[in-house]
Amino acid sequence: MLDVVDVGKRSLATYRGIAPDEILDELHRLSEDLRGARCMHLSATPYGGGVSEILRSLVPLYNDLGIVTDWKLIHGDDSFFQVTKRIHNGLQGAPGELSESEKATYLANAQLNAHQLVSDSEHYDFVFVHDPQPAVLATLSPRLDARWIWRCHIDTSHPNPAFWDFLSPYLHAYDAAIFTLQEFIPPRLPISDVRIYPPAIDPLSPKNHPLHVSLARDVLEWIGIRTHRPLITQVSRFDRWKDPLGVVRAYQRVRPHVPDLQLALAGSLALDDPEGWEVYEELRAATAGDSLIHILTNLVGVGNIEVNALQAFSDVVVQKSLREGFGLVVAETLWKSTPVVASRVGGIPIQMPEGTGGFLVDTVEECAEAMLHLLRRPDEARLLGARGHEHVRQHFLMPRMLRDHLRLLKHLAAVRPLPPRGIVPVSFNPASLQGV
Repeated sequence: MLDVVDVGKRSLATYRGIAPDEILDELHRLSEDLRGARCMHLSATPYGGGVSEILRSLVPLYNDLGIVTDWKLIHGDDSFFQVTKRIHNGLQGAPGELSESEKATYLANAQLNAHQLVSDSEHYDFVFVHDPQPAVLATLSPRLDARWIWRCHIDTSHPNPAFWDFLSPYLHAYDAAIFTLQEFIPPRLPISDVRIYPPAIDPLSPKNHPLHVSLARDVLEWIGIRTHRPLITQVSRFDRWKDPLGVVRAYQRVRPHVPDLQLALAGSLALDDPEGWEVYEELRAATAGDSLIHILTNLVGVGNIEVNALQAFSDVVVQKSLREGFGLVVAETLWKSTPVVASRVGGIPIQMPEGTGGFLVDTVEECAEAMLHLLRRPDEARLLGARGHEHVRQHFLMPRMLRDHLRLLKHLAAVRPLPPRGIVPVSFNPASLQGV
């Protein structure tokens, strides 16, 4: 059987006064015909990236609405995840092609996961499959009479044809697909029902919950950050698409103007990303000997609370991605009213419309100029950060993402009606979502 991730319980009532009321009220209405339905989310890892962070918050909220939902993980060895990382990069446009042995590795592992999926005793009405790692399972699991949704979180607007031509024939079994932007839809997608739903952050997660200033200072001092000195931070996976070496070069251009400026590069090393270790070692080698550059990982105890403090306390947060699906860390930072300098790629611009949140840049030079501008103008930086906070509140909080999902599920259930369902879990309380 596939492993189930334990996500505990959450209540949508706790978002009242944080997320817009009209969204919370609509969730109550949308869920009425879906209570008792069963839903599964499939992904590759329980931690280390935006997908896992979203599911850890989203799945409990499904259950709070009476939609019985599990989050399960596919199995894979190192060779499988080496191949899926190449597929991930290829779908974002990286050069190269898969060898026949790599294709065989991917499909053999997928067959094993499909067998375990079909062997599970639970019946599901809806199955969400996240990203390329488990993407072929809809085709390989024909005995599951579910409505299948492929949620592609990455930028597949210009995929390498060698990789896309391999994967796309396996996608015809999906009932719907979700992308972050219209531009991300790849050519000749064999799925007719396509939705554009940006991701969202959880304002009540440990990473985003408000921290008292004294606690934030203590946390940062504990990991080596000197809170009396200015600080620039990038939070991201150690991935070449995130361009951490480009961040270092931009920082080095600013440093002569702000001699005591610190740089923190914080990221986690995920189970399904073996390339991350290579990037991590490259970054350590490139910054060796500079005591004001801090490379922080989950390996040395840097988790959600530390990232929360970094994003809240930094003078500027950078997200210098070369390609980006959405960039949850941008919304996380803006939620804390901290200004951002970010690349003009993927889903980042919709989080930072002009005059909101900070500055969009295209080069290392522009990145350095924008960082220095914000460091020298703290009043303007605070205003941009405050506007960014409100923009995130209106558009990129978890209840809005859940609303998008429920709209899709209601549509799919109308196209193919759900079978009779059991008793709604007694923990669900519709009155908890009602406005006062």
